Amino acid sequence: MLKHGTKTKQLYSRAMEVMPYGVSSNYRFYSADETLVVAKAKGAYIYDYDGNRFIDYRLGWGPVIVGHGDEFVNNRVKEAIDYGVSFAGTQKYEISVCERIIDLCPGVEMVRLCNTGTEATMHAIRLARGHTGRELILKFEGSYHGAHDNVMWTTQGADPGKVGNRRRPTPVKNSLGIPKAINDLILTCPWNDEEVLGEILAERGEEIAAIIVEPILGNANGLTPPISYLQFLRDQCDKHGIVLIFDEVKTGFRIAPGGAREYFGVIPDLSTYAKALGNGFPIAAIGGRKEMLLKLAPGQVFHGGTYSGNAASTAAADATLELIQRGEVFGKIRQVGRMIQDGVREICSRHGVAVRINGAPGMFGVCFTDQQPKDWRELLAQGNWDLSEKVYAYMVAHGVMPEPRGLEPFFLSASHSASDAEETLQRFEEGLTLALA
Repeated sequence: MLKHGTKTKQLYSRAMEVMPYGVSSNYRFYSADETLVVAKAKGAYIYDYDGNRFIDYRLGWGPVIVGHGDEFVNNRVKEAIDYGVSFAGTQKYEISVCERIIDLCPGVEMVRLCNTGTEATMHAIRLARGHTGRELILKFEGSYHGAHDNVMWTTQGADPGKVGNRRRPTPVKNSLGIPKAINDLILTCPWNDEEVLGEILAERGEEIAAIIVEPILGNANGLTPPISYLQFLRDQCDKHGIVLIFDEVKTGFRIAPGGAREYFGVIPDLSTYAKALGNGFPIAAIGGRKEMLLKLAPGQVFHGGTYSGNAASTAAADATLELIQRGEVFGKIRQVGRMIQDGVREICSRHGVAVRINGAPGMFGVCFTDQQPKDWRELLAQGNWDLSEKVYAYMVAHGVMPEPRGLEPFFLSASHSASDAEETLQRFEEGLTLALA
């Protein structure tokens, strides 16, 4: 596992004095000796303050789609900020970004920009409630939709022993400080289970404003449903007058140029985007039906944000989406991603280890199991997560950095190369061999 060298340890000690646990997000803390402190990043690599280089498969948990410090993206930002950053007005880069999103994403008719994935899902839920006049929201177990109170229920870190019977799920809040009253506004449901969802909708469908779903579970090993399940959601939402929200904060501009809408061919009412949209710069968006987006208006549904559409972030997104439109991103990601996926299967087969790979080449999880998990409950119960942690700990200690916890997928960028894949597979096999000994 990652261990701090002398310089890194000194810097992290300073961080611990002024920041809770030395981090700006709870998810970034591992331990006092293992929390990542980054000196620089370039292309597919990150470096700590002691000069250690890592092939990066975390990529900020998904935002970096072109590569760290990409010159084309950064030059567009440098050009933009010479003329200012925040104007309390509309500027050309945000217009261009919205045009590119509409061009790339099937069925998106209008776009409103914001800053983070949390903001995007929060405002999309408000819009759905405003559009329908209903208050109840349905989300799926194991799905993460940001850090606001509406959706921090039965997501990563929830105790699977407390979620109740799968036909009558109990929402489990994932943080202190979330009011109990919000429990009355949220329903949870096992993911990828048409029968249970159908029962819930038959009973309460007319009360539900929105169903929000990750088309691929970004905090649950990249579990991927059949297209028929997403089409079932679409049909049920139409039947009950429910707004269907695809949370594409992770899948957007990552699993395909047009995200899950293109990848699965199912069109929701709204999609939320962030992460890969800006290649690491903070930007997010809500896209969808014009009729619905036009309700973001004075006296109707409120949306605001001082930094929404700022020049630096929109310039980064403008350049990133231009590269995607020019075909300079996904060919590379698919080639290297499939090389790693195929290599992991071959290595595991030779060592007699059962494995399932979930997700797409740009975002995939490795699960040591002989059965294909259907949902979050099965994933936690069936996967050999002790083996995952041992293998990944070895990989990180030897310069290859997937998410050590195992439930987060590998993320690929256009900067990852075939030689990176070869080194990754070598370290994977070494780690697996040691763990099995």
